[in-house]
Amino acid sequence: MSLPADAVAALESFQSVGSWEQRARMLMQWGERLPALADEDKVEANLVQGCESLVWLVGRLQDGHWQFAASSDARMIGGLVALLLARVNGLSAAQLQAIDLPDWFTQLGLSRQLSPSRSNGLNAVLQRMRELSRTQN
Repeated sequence: MSLPADAVAALESFQSVGSWEQRARMLMQWGERLPALADEDKVEANLVQGCESLVWLVGRLQDGHWQFAASSDARMIGGLVALLLARVNGLSAAQLQAIDLPDWFTQLGLSRQLSPSRSNGLNAVLQRMRELSRTQN
């Protein structure tokens, strides 16, 4: 499966840095680039269950392809969610079901930095994306 352009850009930038400090800084920068969600989107219905941090997620289907937007109260999670969005935005519902989350973060060189709680949180975000894509086909 070919990667969306944002995912290719993420891979290239993360694979070009060596140290964890550089990766951590880059992760924060990705989080800061998340477009702000409107206040009306920051409601209980859009809150992802299963995250220790607050993460809101909205998605919409455009011409058979999903576009998601998210926001988090935690900077590190914001960066990880931004990288997840880079990987999934523009995919069809079927492609979304096939995403291998651990593999994506391994490719980025970030898997060792994913604590079990962060990993569970990201899985919860991905599960929520999959639920949205199933209900709005």
